Amino acid sequence: MADQQAKIQIYGTGCPTCQKLHESADRAVAQLGLDIEVEYITDLKKIMAAGLMSLPAIVINGKMVSGGLVPDLKKIKALIDQNIKS
Repeated sequence: MADQQAKIQIYGTGCPTCQKLHESADRAVAQLGLDIEVEYITDLKKIMAAGLMSLPAIVINGKMVSGGLVPDLKKIKALIDQNIKS
């Protein structure tokens, strides 16, 4: 199954905006019925190593799909659909 190997990561500084994105991503995964853990990365060294400049960021399977904003739940679900389910 495709979602078994999928990886979703939220990169952020731990601020309320980043936390909101992590919670929304968790909710989107649950609503889509996927069994995927959403990893929340706040370690600055890991963020820099990933080369991310716009936070918060959503990374799906190693590809940044959103950065610098907090998309609404509908948009997050669409990003997951586009990058995992298809």
